[in-house]
Amino acid sequence: MIFSTVSQAPADPILGLTEAFKADPRQDKVNLGVGIYKDEAGQTPVLTSVKKAEAKLIEIEKSKSYLGIEGVQAYNRAVQTLLFGQDSDITTHDRARTAQAPGGTGSLRMAAEFLVNNTQSSTIWLSNPTWANHQNIFSSAGLSIESYDYYVPETQNIDFEAMLTSLANASAGDIVLLHGCCHNPTGIDLTQAQWQVIGQLCLDKQLLPLFDFAYQGFGAGIEEDAQGLRTVASLVPELIIANSFSKNFGLYNERIGAVTIVAESSESASRAFSQLKKTIRSSYSNPPAHGGLIVATILEDAALRSEWEQELTTMRNRIAQMRALFVQMLKDEGVQRDFGFIANQNGMFSFSGLDKAQVTQLREEFGIYIVGSGRISVAGLTKDNLPKVCKAIAHVL
Repeated sequence: MIFSTVSQAPADPILGLTEAFKADPRQDKVNLGVGIYKDEAGQTPVLTSVKKAEAKLIEIEKSKSYLGIEGVQAYNRAVQTLLFGQDSDITTHDRARTAQAPGGTGSLRMAAEFLVNNTQSSTIWLSNPTWANHQNIFSSAGLSIESYDYYVPETQNIDFEAMLTSLANASAGDIVLLHGCCHNPTGIDLTQAQWQVIGQLCLDKQLLPLFDFAYQGFGAGIEEDAQGLRTVASLVPELIIANSFSKNFGLYNERIGAVTIVAESSESASRAFSQLKKTIRSSYSNPPAHGGLIVATILEDAALRSEWEQELTTMRNRIAQMRALFVQMLKDEGVQRDFGFIANQNGMFSFSGLDKAQVTQLREEFGIYIVGSGRISVAGLTKDNLPKVCKAIAHVL
């Protein structure tokens, strides 16, 4: 028999954790593994702006016909404005091309497939640590993986000089994966001065920046979170951005992302885009419409956009509040270790410093589910579950 020889694949470190969480019969269990925003009631709500956009679409939608390979055109234009800002040199000179893609993961995979099939780039540099799925995505596409130093556990901060030393070993044509904001899993981002240095390094060494940009608006704000990307884009002639609206629009199950190619000229962008479209055609042919139409509808309507921005601000502020409360409550539980760094990190995640044994103990004894690396989804904390979480952490330390 053919299938009888197929081996069992290991569980995904994040999604597998969710499966274990669902199977846990304890009523007071807490899932801080998967990166999904929770409100104070512990729910992942549909944004009001999204509901209004969907109601509007129901009224005006006349067909369920296929989209083109690149997806919803209005959505792709809106993506470029969010990425590069109004009247960017990149858009005014028509140097960017965008294709709607199924989520951030699909966007990254299409970018990888395009690079493997159409360029001499064969190596990608990932931060150490990085999102658990990055290595799977890029190695499956045929890229070789290298890592650059980023995080120092002893200081709970980045070592920028070590990062530069690592990337000094990269060769012309290599790809550098950069987290645009809200670095996953550490929550620690580069400063604008550091982004300037990275952009210059990529230019000097002829490295191709590939931005994973999944959390725009969850750090300091929509415009603020794009400044690193825009700084690098102002220096290098070519780059790729894979972005997602799962988090900032709450469109997790719509799988709505985009891959954007920026080239030195409009002509080069068109040629590269033709090959990206060929890659998409052989993979999923064309994207689903609904998520792209929702985002485009909201961003093209002034009232809906304003409402979305307010909702995004509410989510960002709630996460910041949970960070501060988390730090204070650990102190109140008598924890001697300084966890103040958690309050200074950005986005949904924190690299807590908890080791694998402590993470296992939290899961087995207290029903608190955290990724083995110690990454905590701060967005999953609420005022109701935080006392349990802090008491348990105090116990295992």
